Amino acid sequence: MNPAELNQYQPVATFEKLESSHFYKMEKGSPSRQFMAGIIVNLASVMVGTSLGWTSPIAPKFASKDDTPLDTIPTTSESSWIASLTALGALIAPFLAGPSAERFGRKLTLLGSSAFFILSWVLLLTTETVVQVLVARFFQGLGVGFVMTVQTMYIGEIASSEYRGALGSLMQLCIVTGILYVYSIGPYVSYHALQWACLALPIVFDATFFFMPETPAYYIAKGDKEKAVESLCFLRGKTVEGVQEELHEISTTVEESLKNKGTLLDLFRNAGNVKALIICAGLISFQQLSGINIILFYSQNIFESTGSSLSPAVSTILVGAVQVLASGATPLIVDRLGRKPILLTSAGGMCLSQGTMGLYFFLKYIESPSIDSLGWLPIMSLIFFVTVYCIGFGPLPWAVLGEMFPANVKSIASSIVASTCWVLGFIILQFFSDLDKAVGSHWSFWIFGILCGVAFVFTFTTMMETKGLSLQEIQDRLNGKA
Repeated sequence: MNPAELNQYQPVATFEKLESSHFYKMEKGSPSRQFMAGIIVNLASVMVGTSLGWTSPIAPKFASKDDTPLDTIPTTSESSWIASLTALGALIAPFLAGPSAERFGRKLTLLGSSAFFILSWVLLLTTETVVQVLVARFFQGLGVGFVMTVQTMYIGEIASSEYRGALGSLMQLCIVTGILYVYSIGPYVSYHALQWACLALPIVFDATFFFMPETPAYYIAKGDKEKAVESLCFLRGKTVEGVQEELHEISTTVEESLKNKGTLLDLFRNAGNVKALIICAGLISFQQLSGINIILFYSQNIFESTGSSLSPAVSTILVGAVQVLASGATPLIVDRLGRKPILLTSAGGMCLSQGTMGLYFFLKYIESPSIDSLGWLPIMSLIFFVTVYCIGFGPLPWAVLGEMFPANVKSIASSIVASTCWVLGFIILQFFSDLDKAVGSHWSFWIFGILCGVAFVFTFTTMMETKGLSLQEIQDRLNGKA
């Protein structure tokens, strides 16, 4: 719907007239525009993926005197910081991103997040020192934290209830697309060419997302119902009359939530909010404790240590491609099967694959004669791991986060949950090398496998199914209402 069509309906007057008479025109509309907005906003997730996967193809270049742009080869400690500093930046960012999204809007905050990525790629293009690399990685972390905090809010507020699961799970698909992007390009181009390829992405994101609407819920929270109507008409492909029922529901939910301005204490005073926080923080924690970031950041090194007949670069690309295919399945099935069954399948599958990875490295540790015939085992285990991760525990914790909290505490809750994610991500990345040396690779993978088993139990006993529920219905169930 173009502006001229919107003007003929006189949104404010029409809204007031229809609201007073409680008359709503039923229209079918179209989901195409909310999917368009969801796909374009997820170009930011592709930027996140390039940052997360960047160390895998870059680590061999930094270790080579012929390929590195640095004046010295990074030490083991410096390499750990290069890998983990992004998680540290992502840990800090949510506490800035949440308030920014509330004050300036979800759209403007997401557009601004690209500045962190642009600055980081410029620093990496011009670097000659490890210190400058570390600064760039920290800025990337800030960008990652901003995107993963605010994008869940944006998707949760633009999506209708029947498509919210599919749109929410697009984040993981686009993150792994960004990872595959650097996996596929990195080993075959120069260091500087890869940075240019990554720099192009935030520029494309800004150029396209600029034309997408702000969320209706944000406009209502700011008291601008006219713009809320315009945004909802665009997203639903309906006339002003056709969006009145949903607009009334959104207005009721937002206005009730904002009667008392949300604070940290409000988050913990309400039993439903506490239950939602336990569910979301638990799912995000087990996402990190599954060991996924070790797979993403050190995939080439892992394949090198297995002695597989496939080259590490090709094996890594294979894993990245599987991630994309598996993540692409989630939007197709999540609103049919539900969140909880998929998460249970994902946790069980990750537990199994980490166990078999540990078995391979144990046989290698004891120098078993059968190890030479098992070169396929780590590759198949990792492929299975990333498949079940990308279908379940990769996308769904973020999708659940976007739909669990009322508007008055959503930004605070999102900040806490996102920071929990990156606290664990930083700790695991920083100390994995020490753990691996202390207990051996086999026990490292077995520990992750045990934690995946705990994730299965947590999901089975604690997770609440949200398939097909409106945001208000989710709040009612969290608070024990019929």
